[in-house]
Amino acid sequence: MEFFKHNKTYDFVKMSNYGILLSLVLFLFSLALFVKPGFSLGIDFAGGTLIQIQYDKPAPLPQIREKLESNPAYKGVQVSEFGSQEEIIIKLPIATSQVNQNIGEEIANLLAGTGNLQIRRVDIVGPKVGSELREKGILALSLALLSILAYVSYRYEWRFAIASVLALIHDIVIAAGAIVLFGIDLNLEVIAALLTIIGYSINDTIIIFDRIRETIGIRYNATLKEVINEALSATLSRTMLTSLTVFFVVLTLYCFGGEIIVGFSLPMLVGSIVGSYSSIFVASKLVILLGFDLKQYHQKIAESQKRALEKQKLRAMYEKGRV
Repeated sequence: MEFFKHNKTYDFVKMSNYGILLSLVLFLFSLALFVKPGFSLGIDFAGGTLIQIQYDKPAPLPQIREKLESNPAYKGVQVSEFGSQEEIIIKLPIATSQVNQNIGEEIANLLAGTGNLQIRRVDIVGPKVGSELREKGILALSLALLSILAYVSYRYEWRFAIASVLALIHDIVIAAGAIVLFGIDLNLEVIAALLTIIGYSINDTIIIFDRIRETIGIRYNATLKEVINEALSATLSRTMLTSLTVFFVVLTLYCFGGEIIVGFSLPMLVGSIVGSYSSIFVASKLVILLGFDLKQYHQKIAESQKRALEKQKLRAMYEKGRV
């Protein structure tokens, strides 16, 4: 299926001048969000207790807050709606470790006068466990980027590796900025989404880089700009099909999955857009900005082929007993 004419070459390099500017604005805006208001850590990382309660009618939030705050043990409690007016989330900055204490039943007894309610979920994470999960989440993201840098450096010229990793950092920062902007707690679901974005985005970038390398081998007299434009134009239909498929699947999760998976679906929704955009307008442009030289690359390939041919001749002479 072709969305665009396969024999037409679009000037993506020229358009990427504006793309880089837009990316810079979004990147800096996301970094500013990291500082203020900053991430809201979920109980996975901050530790604490989370209780999900369902009412048979709209929950009386002011009355619920008043009853909870009347208990000194629940100072600093946060109460908010969870997907609908009938469901609420209660977040406590404490984590009980007493086996004989059922905090769900205790909260239910305390809120008995606020209406008919049902405890749907109780999650308790200690501060030590939260700290360990936070460190492992950061480690997972760092190792993923380093592994991709090593892999792309092995397969391609080092400038391609740096360009691909910079594009991935761009994708992660903007997706994480959306988390802050929409007030979603940073938890393991968000980390899982960011790791998925890394895999999705690098797949698009590698396919485009492969086509660039193939075009370099065919068009010896073409400029780098012409090579990139031809490669991007040749893969454009494939990129659009993949991107739209992922986008609509994630959009369905976001619209109908409910609040329980919004920490995964929202960053994935943003990442599916930004990842495809960066593969086309950011990664390839960074290769140019990093000073990739087609003449030096052709010379390097020619020398490599010459050495391979010499080794092949020596091997043939050895097999015939001449060496």
